[in-house]
Amino acid sequence: MMPLRRQIAEEAAMIVWEEGVADYHQARAKACERLGVSGTREMPRNTEVEAALLAWLALFATDEDRERLAFLRRTAVDVMRFFGAFEPRLVGSVLKGTAGPYSDIQLHLFSDDVEAVAIALLDHRIRYRAITRRQAGGRRDGVPGFAFDWRDVPVEVLVFPVDGLRASPPSPIDGRPVKRATVARVERLLAESAAQL
Repeated sequence: MMPLRRQIAEEAAMIVWEEGVADYHQARAKACERLGVSGTREMPRNTEVEAALLAWLALFATDEDRERLAFLRRTAVDVMRFFGAFEPRLVGSVLKGTAGPYSDIQLHLFSDDVEAVAIALLDHRIRYRAITRRQAGGRRDGVPGFAFDWRDVPVEVLVFPVDGLRASPPSPIDGRPVKRATVARVERLLAESAAQL
């Protein structure tokens, strides 16, 4: 029989994938509820949940799943080009390759004037809502940003100061600096995945 820790990790991974739950703590709690366990010492770490998700995708991702990821990455390139003046970087599940059916595109932009990003959106009649996201080890008041749809794809951008380009915030998954990718890097990922199809 599979160890409980691994069962929880795999169930949490499926919750992340199938339900679009981005908060791994929430996914683990939901997994425990489904498996009928509570107060266990066998709780997997975020890295174990992500490893379970990557292992599942390596075995069971369909052509449709791979095409959806490619579509999200192509869309991300379009949005990054739009925000070219703000040194955009792709982060999150679209970059990592773990984007599921409910995933959004997440970008980091860099400007000492958050309003300049809002003006760029307004100038192109893109409806948005202002957001604030807390980052581990980051500012107490959170990082400002905007959420909007780009051709029916949900996008979330966070606006860091220009000097934020030098130091990536810690990842909620493993505490290491968040991986960020330039437009050129995302285009290389697209070319690599196209060559594998």
